Amino acid sequence: MSGRADVVVVGAGIVGVAVAHHLVVRLGVADVVVVDPRPPLTLTSDKSTECFRNWWPSRPMVELMNRSIDLMEEMAAASDASFTLSRRGYLYVTADPDRLAELGRSAERIAGFGAGELRTHTAGSDRYLPDGRDGGILGGADLFTDGEVLRRHFPFLTDAAVGGLHVRRAGWLDAQQFGMWMLRQALARGVTLIRDRVVGFEVEAGRVRAVRLEGGATLGCRAAVLAAGPLLGEVAATAGVTLPLRSELHLKTAFRDRLGVVPRDAPMMIWADPQRLAWSEEERRLLVEEGRSELVGELPPACHGRPEGGVDSPWVLALWEFRRVVSEPVFPVPVDPLYGEVVLRGMSTMIPGLASYLDRLPTPVVDGGYYTKTPENRPLAGPVGPEGLHVAGAVSGFGIMVAAALGELVARGVVGAELPPYAAAFRPERYEDPHYRIADDVDSGQL
Repeated sequence: MSGRADVVVVGAGIVGVAVAHHLVVRLGVADVVVVDPRPPLTLTSDKSTECFRNWWPSRPMVELMNRSIDLMEEMAAASDASFTLSRRGYLYVTADPDRLAELGRSAERIAGFGAGELRTHTAGSDRYLPDGRDGGILGGADLFTDGEVLRRHFPFLTDAAVGGLHVRRAGWLDAQQFGMWMLRQALARGVTLIRDRVVGFEVEAGRVRAVRLEGGATLGCRAAVLAAGPLLGEVAATAGVTLPLRSELHLKTAFRDRLGVVPRDAPMMIWADPQRLAWSEEERRLLVEEGRSELVGELPPACHGRPEGGVDSPWVLALWEFRRVVSEPVFPVPVDPLYGEVVLRGMSTMIPGLASYLDRLPTPVVDGGYYTKTPENRPLAGPVGPEGLHVAGAVSGFGIMVAAALGELVARGVVGAELPPYAAAFRPERYEDPHYRIADDVDSGQL
C-alpha cells in the first residue's frame, strides 16, 4: 500500500495540529497528512496546566510568546470563544527580601525585551488596577514591594509574604478545545488523519522522499515535520537525526476546595521560594524509613496552582516538581502516591487557608506527562537532517502556550515563506555555531 502527500506531519499533539492548521488554513497547502498512532491531543497535550504567559527571560522567547498569544486571541475571537482565554495572570510571591529584589531586577530585564510595562507598587504608592484580570486590558507586570499592599489585593496570601510580581499578559485557556478548534478547521480544509506509527523515512539524493508506516504503507511527500512531542527524539532517530533532548517527568494534581479557600478569580499563584514542609516528627521518621528522605529537607521553589473551571467549580489545580526525574518517556506515566499531599502542603505555605485540609486530605486526582526539552529550554523549530525534513518540538512545559506561534513558524519554513527575526533563535542548527553558548546558570524560565 502506498500514497502521497505534499506534507506529512508526524504527531497529532497540540504542536502537530498547529503546524497542520497553519499549512492548510493560513498558507493554502492542499495536501497535508497527520500521522499518529493515538487519537489527536491525547498523549501529553491533555495533561497540561493549560496556561500561557509572555514573561520569559530572553528576548526571542518573549517575542515568540507575544506572537503566540496574539494568534490565540485572534483564534478565540474567530471561534466565538469556544475556548475560554483567561487573563488572570501569574502571581509570583516571596517571603524573602533578597528574592523580591531579584524579582524586580528580572522584571526590568523582561519588560525591556518587550513583555510590557513594569509598574511598581510601594507602601506609599498603590496604583494597582485589577481590571485586566479577565478583560485583557493590562499587559506588562505589577511589582509589589510591600507585603501589606500585596495582601490588600490578594488577602488569602500568607502574612509572611514581603511582596510579589503579578504578570498580566498571562492566564489559561481550555487547551483541549483550542486544539480541537484548530484541528476541525484543518480537517475542513482537507487535512487527512492516519492512525499509524512512523517507523522510518526514505531519503534520496539527500532529500526526504517518503515516510514509512508501521502498518506497511509508504507515503511519498515533498516535506515532513517531526512534531512527536515527548517521542520526538525516538522519531527523529528513525531519520538518522540526533537531537539534544532530555525528558523530565512532571505531574499535576487537582483537588476539591470545598471550603472555598482559593478565590475563583485568583491568578496562577507561584511560591517563588524554596521551603521545608511542616511534617510531624512521626511523619518525618516514616518518610525516612520509606526512602523518601528528600521530602524532609529543603524542597525547591515554584510550587504553584490556580482555580480550575468556572465560578461554580470547586476544583484547584496545583503543581510542584519537587523531584526532577530525567528519564525516557514511558506510558502510562508513573505516579508518585505522595504527590497530591506534598503539593497541597507546599501550596499551604503560600495560602495558609489550605492547611485546613491537612487533617482530612481531599482525594486528589493526579496525572502528568513529560517535559521534553533542549539544554537551554528553547524549542526546536526549523529544518533538520535531510532536505525537506523539519522539526517542531522540544516545547517542554510550554507546548500549549507556544503551539500557535511555533506551528506558524515551522509551517512558513516548510513553504519557504518569510520568517520573523526571532526564528533564528530556535533553529536546530544553532548548536552547530561555535559562538552559541549555553551558560551553566541559564535561567530557562521553567516553572
